[in-house]
Order: sequence, then C-alpha cells, then structure tokens
Amino acid sequence: MTSTPTIHSPEWFDRMYNNRALVPDHADYFARWDSRSRAARSSLRCSLDVAYGDGPMETLDIFPARRANAPVVVFIHGGYWRSLDKADHSFVAPALHALGAAVVIPNYALCPAVTIPDIVLQMVKAVAWTWRHATSFGGDPSRIRVYGHSAGGHLASMMLACDWSKVGQDLPAHLVQDALSISGLYELDSLLSTPFLQDSLRLTPTDARRASPAYFPSPSQGRLFTVAGADESAEFIRHNHLIQQAWGRGRVPVCEDLAGLNHFSIVEAMTQPGHRLHTLAAEMLG
Repeated sequence: MTSTPTIHSPEWFDRMYNNRALVPDHADYFARWDSRSRAARSSLRCSLDVAYGDGPMETLDIFPARRANAPVVVFIHGGYWRSLDKADHSFVAPALHALGAAVVIPNYALCPAVTIPDIVLQMVKAVAWTWRHATSFGGDPSRIRVYGHSAGGHLASMMLACDWSKVGQDLPAHLVQDALSISGLYELDSLLSTPFLQDSLRLTPTDARRASPAYFPSPSQGRLFTVAGADESAEFIRHNHLIQQAWGRGRVPVCEDLAGLNHFSIVEAMTQPGHRLHTLAAEMLG
C-alpha cells in the first residue's frame, strides 16, 4: 500500500499540491493568522525566540502552562518546508493553553537553504530541547505531544517514528508518545514530479525516500491521529489514508477527512471548541 504514486502529468501534480491556488482566499487566512497571533503573544505569558540550537532559525516560542506537570504540545508550522514562520502560528496557543497544555512553537531553516532531511533533524533537536527543559515552563517531559500542519504534519509523524535513544543517551526511546498530523504528507516521491516546488525544495530521490514516513516501519509505540479537510485535493486525502495503511490502525487509530474544511481552514478548526478537530486535540492531551 506504500508504492510510488501513479504517473500523471506535471500540470496534474501542480493542481493537486498547490494549495494556495486551490484556496483563492488563502491570503485572508494568513492575514487572520497574523492578527490572532499578535493578540496571542500580547494576552498570554510567553518567551519568544528561545534558542534550541546554534543556527539563526533554531529558535522557538514558549507559552508556559498555567500549572506544573502539564502536557506539552510542540506545534510545527507548515509552508512546504520553504515558507511561513512560527510567529504566524501563535494563534494556536490560546486554545491549547486553555486545555491545560504548555505550548512550544519552533522555527526551522527553510528550503532551499537546507534540505528536508536537514529540517527533520532540526525538529529532532527542538523536541529534544523541549524534553530537557519542559519542567522550566510547567511541562511534564513524559507527556510531550507533537502537532503539525501540512509540512508540519509530516514533521510531526517523523518525530513519532524517531528512536530518541539514538539522539541522546539521556533521552527515552519513545520521547514522543502521540502526534497529531493535520493535512500531512507521508511520501515525498510525488513532490519530485510537482513543478512549482522543484526550484525551492531541490528534492532528490534519495532525500524523498529518507524523509517519507510511509516507507518507515510502524513505530513500536505511540499513536498518530491524522486528519485532512474533505475539501482538500484528492492527493492530500490520499496521503491522509496512506499513513494508516502503512502503519496500521493500531498505530494510527484516527484517520478522518473533516467535512467543509480546506487546507487552511482546518488549522483554525483545531482552535474552535466543539469542533471535531479541537476534540481530537483535547483527547490526545488526555
């Protein structure tokens, strides 16, 4: 079930994967995210641009928990590994904070300055930093969850698949127990055939295989909840089900196409109490 995708024309791949073209009012979403993110940073206690590594983009924003020993959500932003910023996504923090979580939103270097495998390793570094420092902002290091959108959903699933004991001797093998992937991508071979991404991603067949979680063995522990908008392209819906097929229902117990949502409105749905995606986000926090 994890074979390479059917051959189509370059134009077909662009239609399937160019989400900004598929959602003509995408700029309105970005403007709203910016406004709400500024408000979140003003209303919540936060520490901004905290270094988790030595690189100029290796920083993260922390929204501490209201009380000690709280679950920790590391939220990884999307943008096809080539655009957007953690500051655009502070708007997710208030809803998760209201659920009792400490929230960490990391940045990463963007393609083409780096490769996608480079970004995966940056997120490994950011999550390891979070485990080592969680108690300093009210978090319980044994309760780290990773949520992500689009490219961030891909990266969240990669964090679940990571053997953390090989990252650092002080780290538990299953540091990340649960992950929520929103409109994630799980095989990157398709992007090799997608013209509008080629100049920026500079993806090679080797890197595509190295960074495709659908080609990995199923993690031995943990859960992945995966969702996509029912109004997204057929390819994003295919990806949504691909990872459950690859890893099995035991590891991916939730795989849903959420009605009425596109590639951008689905992120906002996570912040709306009463919405199915908000309920899943809360369930994952226990």
